[in-house]
Amino acid sequence: MEWKIKFIKEEDFTNHVRSTIEKYGTKLESFDIKKFNKNIIDPVKLIFDKTVYQTSWEEMVGNEIFRQRDKSNNNDIGYFHQRIFQYIDKCHVPDNGKEGGWDVIYQNEEGIMLPDGDIVHKVFVEMKNKHNTMNSASAGKTYIKMQNQLLQDDDCACFLVEAIAQKSQNIKWVTTVDGKKVSHKRIRRVSLDQFYEVVTGEENAFYQICMMLPSVIENVVKNESELKVPHDTVVEELKSIAEKMGATDDDLAMAIAVYMLGFSTYKGFNTEQTSGVEYDEKICIEYMSMLKNFKYNMIEIGIIMILRWSNTN
Repeated sequence: MEWKIKFIKEEDFTNHVRSTIEKYGTKLESFDIKKFNKNIIDPVKLIFDKTVYQTSWEEMVGNEIFRQRDKSNNNDIGYFHQRIFQYIDKCHVPDNGKEGGWDVIYQNEEGIMLPDGDIVHKVFVEMKNKHNTMNSASAGKTYIKMQNQLLQDDDCACFLVEAIAQKSQNIKWVTTVDGKKVSHKRIRRVSLDQFYEVVTGEENAFYQICMMLPSVIENVVKNESELKVPHDTVVEELKSIAEKMGATDDDLAMAIAVYMLGFSTYKGFNTEQTSGVEYDEKICIEYMSMLKNFKYNMIEIGIIMILRWSNTN
């Protein structure tokens, strides 16, 4: 795809994408069953989700692996959103904790016009990945930080920039400090697209970035020989365990294999207490049928399970 973006060089953008992918680090390592169950999954939830949502075991396990990886990926995407501005003219990205702890500082000697017509020459930015990531205490602390910056420099504005905002906006930030609503025309809440417009002068600058991003990521992943591409083996290992269970129903065998991830030491699940396996299998098949046919709600199924299992002991 031809490079048409004027405010950032293709080489800089590609290098930044590469650096972001490298930040994924150990999260790109393949998942085996040991890594998958490192913090012990909840087998009952997994089985309810799999059956109620009518997904395959492959899809259910894949979703859980994705969830585990995704928990720690938000910081990496925050790195992408923040550090890209080091390649954009008149923007400066301080080192972590330096220069007041601001994420981005934008300075323009020609002046920066705010929506109300006010003109400043510098903008200090606190950047967040999503609009709901701050609680009231954190929001209050951030607002006070911005207020203090305005007291030190009367030729600046402070922006709370949100990558995932509720909508495209550049508005006065209204929040609560010590139980009182506060706002200031130079303390603003700005969506990422409108911040790109402020620093580049191009209304659809962020859109241009988004349109180029998929192909650049694809090229980096394909052409980097040292880049790890995960090959997860969890499903294959679970199937191998399931084959050894001896259950006549394949779906039940996989369910038992999943149960063993969390309950391998529980009574009835360990290998020394399998005398009732044949009868238990009939009960398990009954529960799986209940879920598939939706004859009972979740609470009813839970009660029936407890009663059935108690009668076998």
